[in-house]
Amino acid sequence: MTITPETTMGQIMDELPGARRALFARYHLGGCQSCGFSPNETLAGLCERNGGIDPAEMIAHLQAAYEHDLALLLTPQEVAARLQKSPPPVLLDCRTREEHEAVAIPGSQFLTQEYQQQLFAANPDQEIILYDHSGKHALDTCAWFLGHGMKNTRVLRGGIDAWSREIDSSLPRYQLEIS
Repeated sequence: MTITPETTMGQIMDELPGARRALFARYHLGGCQSCGFSPNETLAGLCERNGGIDPAEMIAHLQAAYEHDLALLLTPQEVAARLQKSPPPVLLDCRTREEHEAVAIPGSQFLTQEYQQQLFAANPDQEIILYDHSGKHALDTCAWFLGHGMKNTRVLRGGIDAWSREIDSSLPRYQLEIS
């Protein structure tokens, strides 16, 4: 995606899954109501409204954050190969409990706060692979794990939906409906 000062924040959020995290980390924007933005606001408008941030600097930061996020993604084929190793990585489902109970990648664990704390207290070199429905929200969880010293944490690109399409077609696909 080519980002310009006229690109709307909605377009940026749709195309760059980690954009909100990147904007909050660097500029404290988008994390709460007082520093939020609307989907229709342009990047230039957001920059101007927040002390005249240079749009080119913000665009460069968003692009660098996106490149960093890409390096955290593993293809379904890469994950399948890693799951064959001994010992296999921990495969964590970051979706809702209802989604996990309805359909899950065999061998995966549902991520609870208790299990997360067990992982954080264990080996920081443990290989962990996170997945969600489409691979977008798991990037935020991955950033959380990395920030807590779990340096071998990655994300299944495309989530369980890609896994179902590319690795195990017996897993039912579904769409999320948000009201």
